[in-house]
Amino acid sequence: MSSIGTDSRVRPDGRRARGDASRRAVLTAAVDLASVEGLDQLSIGRIADAAAVSKSGVATLFGSKERLQLATVEAARERFVETVITPARELPRGLGRVLALVDGWIAYSRDRVFPGGCFFAEAAADFDAKPGEVRDAIEHALDQWNGYLAVSLGYARDRGELADLDDPEQLAFEFSALLDLANRNSVMRDTSAPYARARAGIAARLRAAGAASDVLAPFAAVSDA
Repeated sequence: MSSIGTDSRVRPDGRRARGDASRRAVLTAAVDLASVEGLDQLSIGRIADAAAVSKSGVATLFGSKERLQLATVEAARERFVETVITPARELPRGLGRVLALVDGWIAYSRDRVFPGGCFFAEAAADFDAKPGEVRDAIEHALDQWNGYLAVSLGYARDRGELADLDDPEQLAFEFSALLDLANRNSVMRDTSAPYARARAGIAARLRAAGAASDVLAPFAAVSDA
């Protein structure tokens, strides 16, 4: 009897595994679709078509359009972290990590990790004036990114690599402005040229903050064509 009991405890739950796989498939379709058509345009029916599942299946997984949108924001946040932040954290704190974060963000937009460019740029445009849980989730994700970038700049300053930096949060704001504009112009014009301008602007600001030119050179020299 004890062996049977043990087997029952370790036997995989097939229904749960299928449900998890369905959820992943739906959310993959949702984040990609939302980056192109807009998060506010997501509906259970539209996602069912895109993910090739039934409407009742999507409804069972998420229950409502708002819950689907919230799960989509979280899935997008996880993809962003995996693509941009996690690789940069392999480097020690300091200017090297800052450059890796910015370079990773440019690659994330340029290589269309989301088909429509930056998911959060599109989502923020959809929900910036619409109070509610979805807007709050988007705001939280953006705050996490900007806060992490500002903290990373602060570490670089404390290490003496950005000795002339007075306000890491201000510089993080300026970086985000350059990156967001590069993303928008690249998507609208179907060109990678805006990323070179973003790199030039970011390198100039870091140089003004005291970054060594030889450290900046490899970042500034990357071709995003």
